[in-house]
Amino acid sequence: MGMISQTVYEGGCHVLGVIPEALMPLEISGKSVGEVITVADMHERKAKMARESEAFIALPGGYGTMEETLEMITWAQLGIHKKPVGLLNVDGYYNSLLALFDNGVKEGFIKPGARDIVLSASTAEELLEKMEQYTPSHTHIASHESWQMKKLGDYPGKESSE
Repeated sequence: MGMISQTVYEGGCHVLGVIPEALMPLEISGKSVGEVITVADMHERKAKMARESEAFIALPGGYGTMEETLEMITWAQLGIHKKPVGLLNVDGYYNSLLALFDNGVKEGFIKPGARDIVLSASTAEELLEKMEQYTPSHTHIASHESWQMKKLGDYPGKESSE
């Protein structure tokens, strides 16, 4: 993530890192790039990232990447957010996960419309294009408005209820 953050920052874009306090000594070894916010735990990290993000892109990664991505997919299905979720499928890294989702549809565990929550492409350009065109087509479990955004946090441009 350091190289990506540095490249984005050098390109003139805002970079925001959100890190739990317990991971500070393990993850930050040098000068950080952009803005870094320290939070209490992983739950607060995901909520903060969800508030601040316009979309979610997972690059190839491990358990943490997959867990956070699956949570954003679940939140989209539930109607907590309406933001696109994409997998940058470099060298087919996510092929097995995408096949698992397709099998979930086939077996009746995932509704076909909900399968469309997850976008994927092998290049960043193609993925960004798909994400820019994304419109949720699935039926949310609960309306977006019914979720207490106070718990997740306010979206940019939304007045705080506190």
